[in-house]
Amino acid sequence: MTAEMDDRPTTHERTAVDVIRQSPDVAVLVLHGQADLHSAPELREQLHGVIDEGAFHVVVDLTDASFVDSMTLGVLLGGVKRLRPQGGQLRVVVDKPGLRRIFEVTLLDRVFSLYDTRSEALERL
Repeated sequence: MTAEMDDRPTTHERTAVDVIRQSPDVAVLVLHGQADLHSAPELREQLHGVIDEGAFHVVVDLTDASFVDSMTLGVLLGGVKRLRPQGGQLRVVVDKPGLRRIFEVTLLDRVFSLYDTRSEALERL
């Protein structure tokens, strides 16, 4: 096994997406692990699923995410585009300064409402 292979994320570091329905129109998606090109399809599927089922307020909680890449940001932007016509919003919980910086550098902090905690994001609905 090479050093490169040893640096790859293990299975438990890969992203899992949990969906929590707060009400028929509010859903929380909780990402665990690395939010990258490998996990973006699952995130997209779950996000589209809750929107198609009637959620127009969606909170994406990145508290347990260790990494976010451009594919994930693209999925989140796609969610915003799907929600806006129906008056919905996508809110992002990001408590790590390094991950928050990604949103700031890409100017996505102007597109998404960013919150430090899930409860704060839900209180502002």
